[in-house]
Amino acid sequence: MAQGFQRHKRVAGQIKREIAELIRDSGVDSGANAPLTMLTVTDCEVSRDLAHARIFYSVLNADEQPIAEQWLNEAAGFLRGELGHRMRLRIVPQLTFIFDNSIEQGMQMDALIRAVRDKDGDAEDGADEHGADRNGSEEDDRR
Repeated sequence: MAQGFQRHKRVAGQIKREIAELIRDSGVDSGANAPLTMLTVTDCEVSRDLAHARIFYSVLNADEQPIAEQWLNEAAGFLRGELGHRMRLRIVPQLTFIFDNSIEQGMQMDALIRAVRDKDGDAEDGADEHGADRNGSEEDDRR
């Protein structure tokens, strides 16, 4: 096995950059004559034989995901052809686009954590006002 960064991983990184640039320059339209708010290529995985590439994408507005998916699937042939012109590969990989919801899941987890922290902060503030220490026991007034 080769040491260092393997070729299929280098190609994946280059495909990710090129596809992101192609999407940005193409002006993806949501169908209502308004561009998608934010279509981002989050990752790319290429098979070892360089025949297939799975491109993961995300959109800022979750409502635009079906529009983005339809556009990417329709534009896959065009994007593959443009990749062939930009990259020096003997075989240009077949492109498959996969929605990546990890950013949305991360935001939901962050909101849950923030809600728990706010709830704990409110509980501590309420306990301090009523004379309880951090452990919840009443302070000894006999001192």
